Amino acid sequence: MQQTTTSNWLGLYTLYMREVRRFVKVYTQTIVGPVVTTLLFLAVFSLALGRAVTDVHGVPFMEFLAPGLIMMAIVQNAFANTSSSMMISKVQGNIVDTLMPPLSAHELTFGIAMGGMTRGIAVGIAVSAVLSIWVPINIHNIGLIVFHAVAASLMLSLLGVIGGIWSDKFDHIAAVTNFIITPLSFLSGTFYSIERLPELGQTIAHLNPFFYMIDGFRYGFIGQSDAPVLTGMIVVGLMDVALWIVCWRIFDSGYKLKP
Repeated sequence: MQQTTTSNWLGLYTLYMREVRRFVKVYTQTIVGPVVTTLLFLAVFSLALGRAVTDVHGVPFMEFLAPGLIMMAIVQNAFANTSSSMMISKVQGNIVDTLMPPLSAHELTFGIAMGGMTRGIAVGIAVSAVLSIWVPINIHNIGLIVFHAVAASLMLSLLGVIGGIWSDKFDHIAAVTNFIITPLSFLSGTFYSIERLPELGQTIAHLNPFFYMIDGFRYGFIGQSDAPVLTGMIVVGLMDVALWIVCWRIFDSGYKLKP
């Protein structure tokens, strides 16, 4: 990895805009598609549980469910953006176009991760706007909503970078999505309160970092959480720092990037 003594702002901006234009160019797939998928989730849970479960924490079930659906859309699309970017670059052999410019490992991490984060937040805004047509979207604490949206999308963007570089073929990325990202998302309290779980289930849930980002994000909307919000913010923040260091080390060492 080339070392630079000063920040290459133009190169960093160019890398970031490349990542953004990747998903904007196919917005029907990258933005409209997740909105439709989220609406299907809403419809299924509304029909299946709308009458059986009327409220959670004293909040109407649909209002409790909406923040979890929004966050799930955010993180899954943030991961998809960076993992596909790295995987496609490796398969097509143009990863060299990313590595050759005078960008440091930190700048490469920042530019690619910010592109994924932008897609995640863009999808989150689109999903929120559409869901608000059917479900009242109340805001309890806008600061916590923004913090968890940014921190969670950054976390999954960094995971996408790691997964995309580690994978040798698209089957590997699919395995990461199917066996890591999706289970952690679905078992994080997205569709339910962990208070309904037995004690062992609650303990396991508290070991899942996805739980904290969804729990804190939901608190920003409804003012109710299953864990201390500050604890969740610390966990998510530490995860971001740890994943950033891993990504920086990967780019700096050239792991699976250099021949």
